[in-house]
Amino acid sequence: MKILLDANLSWRLAKLLSSYFDKVEHVDHNELSVPSKDIDIWNYALKYGFTIATNDEDFLNLLLSKGYPPKIILFKTGNQSTKSIADYLIANQKSIEELLQKDNVGVLEILSN
Repeated sequence: MKILLDANLSWRLAKLLSSYFDKVEHVDHNELSVPSKDIDIWNYALKYGFTIATNDEDFLNLLLSKGYPPKIILFKTGNQSTKSIADYLIANQKSIEELLQKDNVGVLEILSN
């Protein structure tokens, strides 16, 4: 399971999540330019098989207009610490795996508790 963290999430998440997911990259630490346009992030995720983790609803709009892949994990948790976001992803690991296995679902929304 490959996760691409959007710019609105901390790059520190990559290290916190590295033992839970196959590969975790942040958009600021790969071949994408900084800052990256949403469509460039989308195309990178599509090319390299990533699921995009974000709290930016613009990616939901891209998914609705372009379809999927890539699939997205959309945080609707408000402002949270990096640790809290990591905990949400880890706690939802099974749901993320299910998202990737389903052909008829393109987004997983993670809500605050």
